[in-house]
Amino acid sequence: MGKNPYSDLPKSAFWKTGVAQENPYAIEGIYKKKFDIPASAKIATAGSCFAQHISRHLKKNGYNVLDVEPPPPGLPKDLHQKFGFSMYSARYGNIYTVRQLLQLAQEVAGEWTPQNYIWEKNGKFFDALRPAVEPEGLDSPEEVAEHRRYHVSRVKKLLESLDLFIFTLGLTEMWAHKESGTVYPTAPGTLVGNFDDDLFEFQNSRFGPINSDMKCFVEVLRRIRGGKSFQMILTVSPVPLTATASGHHVLPSTVYSKSTLRAIAGLWADRPFVDYFPSYEIVTNPRMHSTSFADNLRSVRDETVEVVMRHFFSEHSVFKIDNKALHLSESNQQSIGDIQCEDALLEAFSR
Repeated sequence: MGKNPYSDLPKSAFWKTGVAQENPYAIEGIYKKKFDIPASAKIATAGSCFAQHISRHLKKNGYNVLDVEPPPPGLPKDLHQKFGFSMYSARYGNIYTVRQLLQLAQEVAGEWTPQNYIWEKNGKFFDALRPAVEPEGLDSPEEVAEHRRYHVSRVKKLLESLDLFIFTLGLTEMWAHKESGTVYPTAPGTLVGNFDDDLFEFQNSRFGPINSDMKCFVEVLRRIRGGKSFQMILTVSPVPLTATASGHHVLPSTVYSKSTLRAIAGLWADRPFVDYFPSYEIVTNPRMHSTSFADNLRSVRDETVEVVMRHFFSEHSVFKIDNKALHLSESNQQSIGDIQCEDALLEAFSR
């Protein structure tokens, strides 16, 4: 057989040797870092619920993950996550869409103000942009507004301070306030608030608008930072949609959402300051035969998360290993059941 463009390619370039015959727990060549992460790098994490795993493992392995809204000293550790603490670098909860991320950055920059974000349930009031961080609600709309002002001030500190931003893209589907375009992490009426189709609308964003949102986010972030450089690592959440309001079957709706977000991540990873880490591909690898997921075929098993992060740390150094931390008891270790996902609540509405 004569020489051709495929003759000298590595085994990772071929499905047979790169996937079908490869060890899915240690996939050679699936991730090659674009840049180093120094021990001193200030890291901010955000994104959909799968990003909580990434944040936890970075902390455990010695990375300098920022936390600008730490829990108050008197709050028991087992209540931290219930109140939105210690999940990400700020108490913003899950950020499922790029539009949601963009609007938060615009709010921090003073370039945009959310509308219709104070929702009520049983006489208590909630910040609809992070409805799970105060599970029992607050006593007045004014208190919600004051809490939000403080939160935004802390996010401003975070965005000014970070060296590396790790963001997990989760969804294309979102619910928005018709008049202002304010988008929410969950549909009104599912967790708090009430649904009114005169006020709210379903949106399923396409590649072009998402790419535009990402471009705008980067521009806003640069303005907040006074032009100071930063780096980004993008991932795509492997967690399927719990439900879809698109009118289509949930399976192709999931494939559309993840495919679109993967294309966005790939496009941005062509830029020198952005890297892509293939957590999505590692989890959904056909070689895993669906064993990556729990019985609901949505929740990623703890063992699979360990596999994903081993691939990450095979390229990025572990700065310190606390053996005690690596062998936490089951009662202390954050696991599948501890990951907070507002969209998982939609399961309750299935018939």
